Amino acid sequence: MKDGPAKGGNAKERPVPADALAIYRRLLSYVWPHRSLFLLGILGMVMFALTDASFALFIKYFIRDTFVKPDPRAMWMVPGALLILFLMRGIGDYLATYYPGRVGRQVIKSIRSDLFAQYLHLPSAYYDQQSSGLMLSRLTFNTEQVAEATTNSVKTVITDSLTLVALIGWMIWLSWEFTAVVLIVAPVIGWVMRGINRRFRRHSASIQQSMGDVTRVAKEAIEGHRVIKVFTAEDSQQRNFEKVNEDNRRNNVRLINAKAASSPVVQMVAALALAAVLAAAIREVSDGEVPVEDFISYIGAMLMVMAPLRRLVNVSSQLQQGIAAGASLFEVMDCAREPGKGGLPLQRAAGLVEFRNAGFSYPGAAEPALQEIDLSVGMGQTLAIVGKSGGGKSTLVGLVPRLYDVTSGAVLLDGIDVRKYDLRDLRRQVAYVGQDVMLFNDSIRNNIAFGMEGVVDADLVAAARAAHVMEFAEELPLGLDNLVGDRGNLLSGGQRQRVAIARAILKNAPILILDEATSALDSESESHIQAALARLVEGRTTLVIAHRLSTVEAADRIIVLDGGRIVESGTHAQLLAQEGLYAQLHRLQFDA
Repeated sequence: MKDGPAKGGNAKERPVPADALAIYRRLLSYVWPHRSLFLLGILGMVMFALTDASFALFIKYFIRDTFVKPDPRAMWMVPGALLILFLMRGIGDYLATYYPGRVGRQVIKSIRSDLFAQYLHLPSAYYDQQSSGLMLSRLTFNTEQVAEATTNSVKTVITDSLTLVALIGWMIWLSWEFTAVVLIVAPVIGWVMRGINRRFRRHSASIQQSMGDVTRVAKEAIEGHRVIKVFTAEDSQQRNFEKVNEDNRRNNVRLINAKAASSPVVQMVAALALAAVLAAAIREVSDGEVPVEDFISYIGAMLMVMAPLRRLVNVSSQLQQGIAAGASLFEVMDCAREPGKGGLPLQRAAGLVEFRNAGFSYPGAAEPALQEIDLSVGMGQTLAIVGKSGGGKSTLVGLVPRLYDVTSGAVLLDGIDVRKYDLRDLRRQVAYVGQDVMLFNDSIRNNIAFGMEGVVDADLVAAARAAHVMEFAEELPLGLDNLVGDRGNLLSGGQRQRVAIARAILKNAPILILDEATSALDSESESHIQAALARLVEGRTTLVIAHRLSTVEAADRIIVLDGGRIVESGTHAQLLAQEGLYAQLHRLQFDA
């Protein structure tokens, strides 16, 4: 609908919800249906972690049996043990990589499906307020980040946590006193990580917002390429893109900076404890209190701790990015949908439409779009709605199929408030032909039959002939099966409009909404379509939004909207005689 508020280009960044754990649990709920596959991955993680940590144990016996107390069997036992360790490590690595990755792609598919389904069922008012670029970015970019949090990051967390536990357990076995000194720094590392996580999440939310802006600007430029070329606006569009592109780069650099600083800080804290232990251990080895093989194994384990610790620090950024992405997705998924089933069933309406003191205000708008609308359109009558741009014409007709719900008063169909009907049943009563024709990248046939099931081919061809679609379709290589292209760009504007009219004819609904339905047609086509529309409106309640007053002179009733109110009402002759706004608009068009 065209009378709604303009969409904001740069939506304000929303704060990431504080309850990150609840968001993460909700993300993991998408993993639960695939838990058997994920358990195979966890088995691989356990194998990988144990074999990785076993190298510290391997070092002890290698030093003892090779140098301290040489054992002839070491000649074949050491290489054999090493091969077994690497074999088990490789199997574990495969299981830990393949199965979580497979589950991750399933999670992305499921979340995208749920988000797309939510988009389809959100009210029109939501679309009026949201940037389509940001919505697309959520569906593509944000869902990919969620996979990092739910599967890939989990692999790192489990594998490296188990490795750390095994290594620290081995260190405690060798010397609990030294290990106690090392573990003193754990609370310090935890405090540092808490601050780092907050930064990661904040920067991730900014990146997702800026990525939405990049998508929005690119989408506008691609769809509006003709206007850009004609108005030589390439430079200004490039500047707009550079602005959002730079903003995205800056936010990513901030995240990279946080990542780069986090690991050295944590490792330096850990190194202080390791240095203290190392100094004490060297003294005890020199005094003969600690066997040299235990000392080397202990030092090896301490050094091996650094790698999984670094990876755990780095994976924190992925987790926080995924949580921030999940927050933005769940914010949309938790929005109220249009009311669905459960209402009053409706097979076929008679077509009596009434507005009783109806009013509507867009969220956040200073003034109502419609107020105190009182009118009745009898069954089979044609109501023409005229007025200046932005007067509320499209909003008014949008109240009938409940694209918007009144904020005051009521809209009735056959004497019953439209809000009481089952929404799908209600919308089956309405056919719509708009000025801005929306065709889908499919065949002409499927665009005519769009949304309708069990269509008889003969009825479809009859509708196509009535709308003069066959005149151009028969000249195409595949006829009605020819593709129309993205948004119908392989057809002319007039051809697209004829397809839309054929769609309305085929639907055969008792209520018809025409929003300047012949505006894109040439004079010859318009005469044919006007004849087709004349047959189409017979016996149907028709609401016509008209900019060219010549197309509505024969309407049963004409209303003039101005500032969201009905300021004039009557037939064409009556309104001309009143010398009011209608007569003024008529003179402007016909005296020019």
